[in-house]
Amino acid sequence: MSTPFYVSPQQAMADRAEYARKGIARGRSLVVLQYADGIVFVGENPSRALHKFSEIYDRIGFAAAGKYNEYENLRIGGVRYADLRGYTYDRGDVTARGLANVYAQTLGTIFSSVGEKPYEVELVVAEVGETPEHDQIYRLPHDGSIVDEHGSVAVGGNAEQISGYLDQRHRDGMTLAEALKLAVQALSRDTNGSEREIPAERLEVAVLDRTRPQKRKFKRIEGRRLVRLLEAAGGSGSSEETLSGGDVE
Repeated sequence: MSTPFYVSPQQAMADRAEYARKGIARGRSLVVLQYADGIVFVGENPSRALHKFSEIYDRIGFAAAGKYNEYENLRIGGVRYADLRGYTYDRGDVTARGLANVYAQTLGTIFSSVGEKPYEVELVVAEVGETPEHDQIYRLPHDGSIVDEHGSVAVGGNAEQISGYLDQRHRDGMTLAEALKLAVQALSRDTNGSEREIPAERLEVAVLDRTRPQKRKFKRIEGRRLVRLLEAAGGSGSSEETLSGGDVE
């Protein structure tokens, strides 16, 4: 009788982590940045229907890199959690920290389970506050850990290189145009250090804008409004006038 093949728990977890990281790295990178009036989400995404960024609740946004079907299931679950908690208790009881804890439990349970493969996703949950000091950004890797981020964060693709670029150049109080310009510059850098151009039609951009009078702070920026904002980023850097007009949800 042959001896059963044995794999130590440490090796099994390491293999599962490596599997998930490789799956996430195959996707395109995205970045989340704080700016003076809120939080901006920027990613390269040629699809107009399969979004990387979504609204979860009034002040909370969701970003994800990796396998679309897996992070879409997580997004839907987050929306249901937020709606139920806001309806049962109070809308103010729905927070990014609470949502991040729910996602962490789900991802951690799946990652440690031997009955299914780990999710090939990395999430960012962000909440815009009344002031920049009250903004919250949480990054959730595939294993269910929670990382409290400040200023900027990158996930997917060559996230490590992009994070280093952002850490050196991001600063507090940036305008939206400045933050968008920095995000596009970071995403345009290839692993070999060269730069490429990302046209506006391949960008997905959304913001949590604390200056909106509505309770819902999430809005998408696309079409001519995005083109004008990119042009402002290359010029004066003033963005307030380019965001006037009807909002795109």
